[in-house]
Amino acid sequence: MIQLYNTLTRTKEEFVPIGDEVKMYVCGVTVYDESHLGHALSSIVFDVLHRYLEYRGYKVRQVKNFTDVDDKIIDRANAAGVPVEELTEKYIESFFESSDGLNVRRAAVHPRATEDMPEIIGLIQRLVDGGSAYPLNGSVYFRVRNDPAYGKLSGQNIDQMLEATRHEMESGKEDPADFALWKAVKPNEPSWDSPWGVGRPGWHIECSAMAFKHLGEQIDIHAGGIDLIFPHHENEIAQSEAASGAIPFARFWMHNGMLRIEDGQEMSKSLGNAFNVKTALEEFSSDAIRLWILQSHYRTNPLLDRELIAAAERSMRRIRMVAEIESDGSDEAREPVAFQEFENRFTEAMDDDLNTPQAIAAIFDLVREIFKGRDAKLDVSGAVESIRELTGVLGFTLENPPDRSGISDADVEELIKTRKEARDEKRWGDADAVRDQLTEAGISIADADGKTSWWRD
Repeated sequence: MIQLYNTLTRTKEEFVPIGDEVKMYVCGVTVYDESHLGHALSSIVFDVLHRYLEYRGYKVRQVKNFTDVDDKIIDRANAAGVPVEELTEKYIESFFESSDGLNVRRAAVHPRATEDMPEIIGLIQRLVDGGSAYPLNGSVYFRVRNDPAYGKLSGQNIDQMLEATRHEMESGKEDPADFALWKAVKPNEPSWDSPWGVGRPGWHIECSAMAFKHLGEQIDIHAGGIDLIFPHHENEIAQSEAASGAIPFARFWMHNGMLRIEDGQEMSKSLGNAFNVKTALEEFSSDAIRLWILQSHYRTNPLLDRELIAAAERSMRRIRMVAEIESDGSDEAREPVAFQEFENRFTEAMDDDLNTPQAIAAIFDLVREIFKGRDAKLDVSGAVESIRELTGVLGFTLENPPDRSGISDADVEELIKTRKEARDEKRWGDADAVRDQLTEAGISIADADGKTSWWRD
């Protein structure tokens, strides 16, 4: 039984989808800059959720949007002197490149706000017609106080929220808390025709319209970073449920934590402390980045520290070494290494609100069992296959990190051969010199059962 923490109810609940297919909406990035590891955290967490649901037998349809019209985008495009479309296309392509590099599977649909404008305008019209919204000076606002349940996601009352919406103050609004669904046109901004005049959509309405279009008016999981709870997700709930009458709009609301840096600050582009994904992938493998993130529970705030990622890179070596063990053809005559216990532990951990730290602990315990079994001449083939399957659920590729040492695989093998010859001839100094040469090149070696294995740091 899968249990997931639901931000809406503040409890873990049994996950039971509404229909035969899990409908999952993940809030994507606002495309005005390169993706950073904070984005990677959210992408990896919900990629793992998707993979795990499929592992447990569910069919999943995931939609992950791009916000491609927004104040930050407009400001960045104007500052660069380029059209908004040129800027957003550049960073959408870059996002996919970064996500692919992290082995994050693409969603079934990646909608863009600008491509779903008829649906956005149509949804706003439904809200106006139903009395939940009103036009004002070419803009349209949502009547917050018409929703008695407003604030149920964040747990705040309207008066507490007013500070967060102060930037939307406008003379003539019925209530300061009312938020914009449509914004009247301003100079040097992209705009579209609407029944209320030329303008562009507000941020919140975009996600509701895209979810409605691509998943329907009720969905199973709505996910994103904890920073989106208010006002974005709070407003999504209010406008979606007001328009459709279908309650709840989303059965589960799931939120990942935020990366933090050593001084306790959250990492963000606005604070200028973001670590670019592409830069990270030049230094570390995707597996190392995923392991570092997944060693913390998704609702916590992992520490961004290069040494922690480097430690994860070293830990991945043991998993790769095990996964590369091939049968020698004599396994059928041997007693097999028991692995079901570890698979059960993995599943129990993942069923408990995606407890990836405990799931990873089960994997490493199985790795140790495989090494012991190999040394004891047991059949490890089934256990190795289990490692490959379980790590696949977590999105590990098990590929060796790229060679950044300048020394080829053939050169490594030749040096290891030279070292072996030196050891056989008891030229210990020469053997140590070769080992030092390999270490300086970022190559680690280990001797066992008369064989030498090696891996890149």
